[in-house]
Amino acid sequence: MFANRISHTLHDEHRATIALMERLEAAISRRQPISIADSAGALLLADLAAAIEADTLRHFDFEETQLFTMFDSVGDQLIGDHLTEEHSFMRPLGDKLIALARAAQAGGFDAESWREFSRAGAELVQRMVVHVQKEEMALLPLLDQTLDDATEARLYDAYVRASQRAEAT
Repeated sequence: MFANRISHTLHDEHRATIALMERLEAAISRRQPISIADSAGALLLADLAAAIEADTLRHFDFEETQLFTMFDSVGDQLIGDHLTEEHSFMRPLGDKLIALARAAQAGGFDAESWREFSRAGAELVQRMVVHVQKEEMALLPLLDQTLDDATEARLYDAYVRASQRAEAT
């Protein structure tokens, strides 16, 4: 589907993110607090906190520090500016969901924490799905067209190292 490993790797992460957002949306749409006594609910909370912290935020950081700066250097900063702005709205939502999911893992949801979790979760789902669609339609094809072999190898190595550091923490 994609000509380089960076695009392929980001695409795979997008697919995993969409699957997680679908699980989150399904849980929120039930309008009942996720029960930590339910193994599927407990797993969703654990997966959500871990994925946002280790994968999503790392993914954003890599795009902003490596990909968008590369596009800036060749005079194509518009896509990076736009996607960075979207990241800036999603980061606080992600941080909030991490904290709420971890608190719920420890003691469940009360009415207020569920309301906060539902609102932040619904907003993150909406923003993330649209964001991933933009990256799939614009960013990844642009990477396929732009990257030479040496740049792709350097960026892929940097991404692998960032992923390994995230897994080690």
